[in-house]
Amino acid sequence: MLSIPYWHVDAFADRPFAGNQAAVMELDAWLDDAVLQAIGAENMFAETAFVVRNGSEVSDWELRWFAPEAEVQLCGHATLASGHVLLSRDPGLERVRFQTRQAGVLEVRRQGAGYEVGLPAIATEPGAFAEAVAALGETPCEVWRSPLGYNVALYEDEATVRALSPDFPALAVLGGQFIATAPGRDTDVVSRVFVPGTGIDEDSVTGSAHA
Repeated sequence: MLSIPYWHVDAFADRPFAGNQAAVMELDAWLDDAVLQAIGAENMFAETAFVVRNGSEVSDWELRWFAPEAEVQLCGHATLASGHVLLSRDPGLERVRFQTRQAGVLEVRRQGAGYEVGLPAIATEPGAFAEAVAALGETPCEVWRSPLGYNVALYEDEATVRALSPDFPALAVLGGQFIATAPGRDTDVVSRVFVPGTGIDEDSVTGSAHA
């Protein structure tokens, strides 16, 4: 029977049982995609991260992320979680670089008592998306869209974002990631992220949404 090392990491958190949970699993070589997807579905976290050592000139590990129902193209919190696992094993290591399938090379490095992660900027443009607006349940001030499937709905205030009660089945049919955001009362921004097409109605903290 195959035995795979497994870590459960609370990312974007300063205490247990907070932030966003990710599973990190280290493989000797890539398993079939169907097996990776089945593991992601059984773990039932927003993402399960799989890492395979490669040691190339530009990266140290390969990294892929699987939500319960699909592989995703970019995941911030599971990248941070993977970096935490690997850097924790080697106190002398300052950074770890990941080669991904669709997001290029990502780096996690030590920063004080924590870490910082570099994510690629995701270009968006203003664009109408009436079906998504209807599914979100409130009309935003602006809608911005990316060909990569990121859809940003900018609302006037934090209260509106907090009160949203989306039609998740309708969003799942549309596919992609739906980011509802507004200026915050006590922070620069507030955001909620809905990705029902991958099996996650609402993600608790989403690094890629801020890229």
